[in-house]
Amino acid sequence: MADESLPPWNPYDPDCPTRMMLDRIGDKWTVLVLGLLSAGPLRFNALRRQVPGISQKMLSQTLKDMERDGLVDRSAFATVPVTVEYTITPLGQSLAATVAQLVTWATRHADQVLAARARYQSR
Repeated sequence: MADESLPPWNPYDPDCPTRMMLDRIGDKWTVLVLGLLSAGPLRFNALRRQVPGISQKMLSQTLKDMERDGLVDRSAFATVPVTVEYTITPLGQSLAATVAQLVTWATRHADQVLAARARYQSR
């Protein structure tokens, strides 16, 4: 039975806007940045240090996409050089709570997934 309180979006329709959000949620960089920002505001370089493997360009693009989608706010402060800080929005916080469950699942089941991959490869 469908939840009557949900809008009539259909994520299986290729033109449905929910597809954009599923792409955002499915992006590993978004998940990691969202998790860090849920603990409090961070500057760009602090984020980059805490997410090993992300390039400056990818972090910049991820943050721009998240800002465009209303998940983070960007604040620039008039210092030399300019200081930029990112803060999670209430919308982003609601997503972070859901995404944290996925991160927990991945952490708990990584050994099982690796074992399954090894079995698959050995066939």
